[in-house]
Amino acid sequence: MADMMMAVRKIESGPGAEICEIPIPSPGPGEVLIKVRATSICGTDVHIYSWDEWSSNRIRPPMTFGHECAGEVIETGEGVKAVEPGDPVSAETHIPCGRCYQCRTGDMHLCKNLVILGVDVDGTFAEYVLVPEICCWKNDPRLSWEIASIQEPFGNATYTVMESSVSGKTVAILGDGPIAAFANGIAHAVGAARVLCTGRNKVRLDIVKKMGTTELFNVTRGDPVEWIMDNTGGDGVDVVLDMVGIQDTVTQGLEVVKRMGTYTAFGIPPGPVKVDLAEKIIFKGLRIIGINGRKMFETWYQMSHFLNEGLVDPTPVITHRLPLTSFHEGMNIAHGEEIACGKVVFIT
Repeated sequence: MADMMMAVRKIESGPGAEICEIPIPSPGPGEVLIKVRATSICGTDVHIYSWDEWSSNRIRPPMTFGHECAGEVIETGEGVKAVEPGDPVSAETHIPCGRCYQCRTGDMHLCKNLVILGVDVDGTFAEYVLVPEICCWKNDPRLSWEIASIQEPFGNATYTVMESSVSGKTVAILGDGPIAAFANGIAHAVGAARVLCTGRNKVRLDIVKKMGTTELFNVTRGDPVEWIMDNTGGDGVDVVLDMVGIQDTVTQGLEVVKRMGTYTAFGIPPGPVKVDLAEKIIFKGLRIIGINGRKMFETWYQMSHFLNEGLVDPTPVITHRLPLTSFHEGMNIAHGEEIACGKVVFIT
């Protein structure tokens, strides 16, 4: 094996990134070296590339970013037993401490001392990546590299849908991004009675349609609250999955959910939002759920079932496949002024 590898690095504070050659890391005790076969762009990566307020406060250059990936185990460190060289794996991006209250009571994804792959430590926009054994998920070898690489965001959608008990329910999914598109497919797979989706991007709404949802509304053409209420006989929906999290979708979601319904928040607001707690939550008897990441590892078992058994086909969401050497082109596609893509996957 060569000593050096290609990696996309945030060299210094500011917009952009550089494709560099750096040493291939060696696994220490409890660590696994993965040959990255596919890695995809997430919204977090766009923030880091663009260098917004969040990334300037969180990221410490120089570092390799990226966190959605699939690849082959190349080498394992001392004490690793769960995987061995040759295994196809994906990475759970939450690196838990294993010692805090959350970790010791079954909520590792909410670890008090959480470290995130590609944010706090070097990530997957590289030919090789080093991850702890606990974060390796062994894939069915029938799963393609590109599908295996998008399990991290697919897991976000799986956790959101499964936690919300949508079977037999009328569901409104607010948002048309890739994770919202995955959520549409999963909601149908687990038996939602109806799925109504709102968004503003024609390309992405077309992707949502390919995921099985035909009741779609472009919010640039009217009032989504009026559309949802008209399409539910004035009753509203049993479950709202807010995949955006801005003030508008929070207000809309709390308006259209029925009394005793469920409002599930996945989208992260850019700042505080205003809510009429009494009228829209307490007096309606709502169940409010916050979603962060994926359950380790209940969610992975659930989504593996969806993917391995062909219950959900996520391929319509993958719209671009590029070599890692075309990283800048891929990033320009992912965060251009006119977004015309779903997931952008780099094949290494």
